[in-house]
Amino acid sequence: MSKKLVIFGIGDIGELAAYLFGLHTDYEIAAFCVDKEYAKEPEFMGKPLVAFEDVPAKFPPSEYAMFVAIGYSKINKVREEKYLAAKAAGYTLATYISPHATVFENVELGDNCFIFEDNTVQPFVKIGSNTILWSGNHVGHHTTIGNHCFITSHTVISGRCDIGNNVFIGVNATLRDHLKIGNHCVIGAGTVLLKDAEESQVFIAQSTEASPVPSHRLRGI
Repeated sequence: MSKKLVIFGIGDIGELAAYLFGLHTDYEIAAFCVDKEYAKEPEFMGKPLVAFEDVPAKFPPSEYAMFVAIGYSKINKVREEKYLAAKAAGYTLATYISPHATVFENVELGDNCFIFEDNTVQPFVKIGSNTILWSGNHVGHHTTIGNHCFITSHTVISGRCDIGNNVFIGVNATLRDHLKIGNHCVIGAGTVLLKDAEESQVFIAQSTEASPVPSHRLRGI
């Protein structure tokens, strides 16, 4: 018997989530939702589009799960807020793992995670809730990734790294083993990070070693 799923979000990630959940899981996509001011059409992808405020009455959490399909705006803060709102409304949050990803059986994984194809997640890794791993990443053994993170594509996270909450890691970034990355850090595309990162630091690729830039550069991310 298929399970029923409501997807929060009608952007590219919402469309991808509907396609992938429908393709690879036993979830049936029942509806989409957004905040009331964005619910301007009655349907999206042929399914009802409703205001989030109205979802519990129309699609009660006792019968439907939810997936929050939002990107990394404001260092994942927007997705975190919607995730917490869905939890507060009583919804079970679904997780998607591509059948084309290698995720070992002893990996600990939170809810509302989105694991795309060609990821390799090695043994003893822990990944928190509401975290996205786009395609083609390597997550080394015994690494911990926090909640509300966004790992883009083709990153290498070496073994025994400790990555905090609300972290963004850009395309082709590389993290040396045993690093500690504080909450709300941004690791830019192509960065090779060889040292720990304190909370809210931003790193941009500069030759072989990344350098932090002032925290005010976070504005607009």
